[in-house]
Amino acid sequence: MKRLLLSLTFVLAALSASAQPPYLQSQTYDVGLDFGDYSHTYFFADKIHDVDPSDASGHINWKRHSLFARQAFNTTVTAVQPLKMLDFPEPEYDNDPNLPFKIDFVTPRTVRLRIYTSPVIIKEQPSVMLAEGQPATCDDWTYSKAEGEHRWSSEYGTIALAENPFRVVLYDAEGNLMTDTRTLSDNDSTQVRVLPFQFIRRSSDNRRSINPVFALHLYERIVGCGESSTALNKVGQKLNLFVTDPQSPETPDMYKPVPFFMSNRGYGIFMHTSAPVTCDFGQSHAQSLKLFMEDETMDCFIFFGEPKDILDEYTEVTGKPQMPPLWSFGTWMSRISYFSQQEAYDVAENLRKHQIPSDVIHLDTGWFTTDWECDYKFDPERFPDAQKMIDDLKADGFHISLWQLPYFTPHNNYYEELIEKGLYVKNAKGGMPFEDAVLDFSNPETVAWYQSKLEGLLKMGVGAIKVDFGEGAPLNGLYHSGRTGLYEHNIYPLRYNKAVAEITEKTTGEHIMWARSAWAGSQRYPLHWGGDASNTDIGMAATLRCGLSFGLSGFSFWSHDIGGFVQSTPENLYRRWLPFGFLTSHTRAHGAPPTEPWLYNESFTDAFRQSAELKYKLMPYIIAQAQECVENGLPMLRAMLIEFPDDPATWQIDDQYMFGSDMLVAPLMDESGDRYVYLPEGKWVDYQTKKTYTSGYHRIAAGDIPCVILVRKGSVIPHVPVAQSTSEIDWNKVYDVKF
Repeated sequence: MKRLLLSLTFVLAALSASAQPPYLQSQTYDVGLDFGDYSHTYFFADKIHDVDPSDASGHINWKRHSLFARQAFNTTVTAVQPLKMLDFPEPEYDNDPNLPFKIDFVTPRTVRLRIYTSPVIIKEQPSVMLAEGQPATCDDWTYSKAEGEHRWSSEYGTIALAENPFRVVLYDAEGNLMTDTRTLSDNDSTQVRVLPFQFIRRSSDNRRSINPVFALHLYERIVGCGESSTALNKVGQKLNLFVTDPQSPETPDMYKPVPFFMSNRGYGIFMHTSAPVTCDFGQSHAQSLKLFMEDETMDCFIFFGEPKDILDEYTEVTGKPQMPPLWSFGTWMSRISYFSQQEAYDVAENLRKHQIPSDVIHLDTGWFTTDWECDYKFDPERFPDAQKMIDDLKADGFHISLWQLPYFTPHNNYYEELIEKGLYVKNAKGGMPFEDAVLDFSNPETVAWYQSKLEGLLKMGVGAIKVDFGEGAPLNGLYHSGRTGLYEHNIYPLRYNKAVAEITEKTTGEHIMWARSAWAGSQRYPLHWGGDASNTDIGMAATLRCGLSFGLSGFSFWSHDIGGFVQSTPENLYRRWLPFGFLTSHTRAHGAPPTEPWLYNESFTDAFRQSAELKYKLMPYIIAQAQECVENGLPMLRAMLIEFPDDPATWQIDDQYMFGSDMLVAPLMDESGDRYVYLPEGKWVDYQTKKTYTSGYHRIAAGDIPCVILVRKGSVIPHVPVAQSTSEIDWNKVYDVKF
């Protein structure tokens, strides 16, 4: 017992020494934990010190505080108290510093607000997150001063800075309050002592991190933050925006977090940082939206408008996606993995024999001599004439997609070369954080080396590179950029995406890749897929939520593994998943074998063909909608709220979606054969039965295709006769179907 108590004492001491638990490689990172550490110094935004209206700059006064434990009525809570510094000599230091802020006006709907926690402003380097030429500036905002506020207004809204107490305040075009930052006085009406807008100075190294705290309002809804599998409305949730490999889309962690969100109150915020971010959307306090940033600067782009306006503005700042090639919208046939040239020929032959329209055959981990051992070379025994295979399949309407990853094992042929040339991410000693050599994409020499390997494959006629992994960039690594993983980890996927997309465009002239990880700005490089879903009903539902949330984060094109990844998919689930997979911008069957429909049975093959033919018939609609998405930053797989932002119900719905602007898709999430579908205002026509429905909830049975598919009444949907590949589509035979 004594030994047990002693061990417990050591455990408790270790826990009390740091609010942040031990970090495990590729584990999510909760920044908010650091903002409860009693050893840190806390600075609260107190009041405006000065403002220069001519360039919207000035200084904020910050009051120094510390935390302490307050006990009353047998309850211990955290409280704050003003802190007097002990630095010496005292006149040389500011107890309550005045620190700079700056507002820039990007467009009439977009402003950029930077609030600094240090008098030393580091010169900004070009940001890989921002589009070329961004941020722009405009002269459409006017300054005024009223009621203790400094205001800058355009026709779409107002950003104001309240003088005392300091607040950032956002108003809509009619002057209605949308949100504002919290101050200590907001605690007067509650016994919960919520910390206000603050930054901390860590006791371990004096490093700073900032935490703007905004007000949440009654009936407010928040959406976005990347490819999140949790409920579409993020109010009541806490999300860690830190790139991870969660192994599936069924945990709160994300392959593709994005530091951007929108509110139904008419504003959106992009946190322009690559450092870890934790968003607490009323999870710890129902009236508080807390943005915990590991970055020492609050650099936020604030957008005014409805979701379509905000997505357009956000993707102007971070980049619009480019249009993928036509063939990429066809069927991708895959499994983990095809291991030979003959298998590729067999799959192509069976697709054509069973008349299943298809454009891509994907070779996953098995095209190397050693499975998973990436050396950019076809195994000469199993692929004796890879060039002939690529040429033959292309003549039959198939493009080849190839898997690879950016990690190199100690026995990889390129391992020693990467070490010798210094092309890997290093640890503090100059060695490696992992046993694998991880490509350092912040190093131009690494990018050039890597692209030269892909270029050879693309010149052979390979259509697309699968940009797998990328989530494991070491947090404690040292990068060629001169920064640590604190700032490089989250943008590693973006640098990785960029390297592949640019060499593909340079070599083939086409904008296409197939990536799993992402960060803000990755939408410029289509396209991304949803990772390794489980083969379950919940796996399908979680995958759909991921796609909807991803689309609400600025990404137009997205796919997923139809039926899930881990095991052979149960036939009934696979049947129900098919129309969801085909009524997504991009379509791939992938996972543990068998994924090929003819290996199930004839009935299932017919069902697979039916969904594939539906998509190929809809190609004129799909391409037209994709072009609109590219121009306006909209997603193809579209949350209902984008088309119907004034309908409160749509901000909660995450099990149905709009496929483009006119088609509503409600997948069957269970085996019942029907489901409740919510229809917004107007009339809707069943695509399969032609029955008309009015707005509201309806229990609707699926048609021959196991899915509820509806079209806005009055819409005209262009179709084309079915072809076996997009290269065979006869665009002279496009015909319209009116609903």
